Amino acid sequence: MGDQSRNEVRGGLEAHLARLWRYGLSLSGARDVAEDLVQATCLRAIERADQFEAGTRLDRWLFAILRSIWFNESRARRVRAGEGVLDASEALSVDGAHEIETNISAGQVLRAIGALPSAQRETALLVYVEGYSYREAAELLGAPIGTVMSRLAAVRAKLTGARETKDA
Repeated sequence: MGDQSRNEVRGGLEAHLARLWRYGLSLSGARDVAEDLVQATCLRAIERADQFEAGTRLDRWLFAILRSIWFNESRARRVRAGEGVLDASEALSVDGAHEIETNISAGQVLRAIGALPSAQRETALLVYVEGYSYREAAELLGAPIGTVMSRLAAVRAKLTGARETKDA
């Protein structure tokens, strides 16, 4: 099983690079940091390929690795800055819906999502952009599904309010 897992990880990494980068950008808000996160994710995935369960969703495993790296780096930065430990509920968010509104272009959605607080941004990206179900996003984020749902409701309200303001 180890060889099969290693082969699946190595063979599947390239197909997920753009999605990983988009997720890294959503978390960090910086292109260079997103690139570093993707690089660290790929390295860790290759190093720990034996831990991947062949036949399962590689993208979920890679997203979890990237999120873990980001969270650990964020916590370390805050500790070094004397701000204590980063609380996951403050820094991360969950959930989404399959569509925000059909008449808003993908570029507008990504810009609007990019302006959200980090927790809402991460949740919206996972659900709206990457297509994860509420349950999958909740599992990936380690949050209750109700938290995901409430965060997405807040995201929808903000995005709808921003659009209404723009249309006025």
